Amino acid sequence: MNRAPASVWRNPIHFLAFGLGSGASPWAPGTAGTLAAIPLWYLLAQLPLITYLLIVLAAFAVGCWLCQRTSDDLGVHDHGGIVWDEFVGYWITMIAVPVAPVWALLGFVLFRVFDILKPWPIRWADQRVHGGFGIMLDDLIAGVFAALVLQIIIYVMA
Repeated sequence: MNRAPASVWRNPIHFLAFGLGSGASPWAPGTAGTLAAIPLWYLLAQLPLITYLLIVLAAFAVGCWLCQRTSDDLGVHDHGGIVWDEFVGYWITMIAVPVAPVWALLGFVLFRVFDILKPWPIRWADQRVHGGFGIMLDDLIAGVFAALVLQIIIYVMA
């Protein structure tokens, strides 16, 4: 069971790294974090694509710092409750996806499958790249893989 430190509720950096608190879930914090990213995706998806991409890029860059700082503060590399990486990975999955519940759900499932199973090179990045960048990188790759599969499905279904 995941045990979230009390600092999640007191420290704004930890609160963000813990996905607005969603990573404090005692069960499946990565899944809870990905679920928490969905409403924010609906807001982001209303923006022009270039704005969406710039925000996701900024969220990745800030996430490297947030995750590193929180890991350092907690003394645990990639604490299970750090889920900012899931937020960004899901948003990558959902780049240029039509705003509809079916696509939001399919994107969620695909991202979680890639994030959990970690096929190569996701597992390689997870095991060999450390620090805040490493925490973010494996989810970035999982998001790209999920996005490719999702775009193929959307293309075939259209």
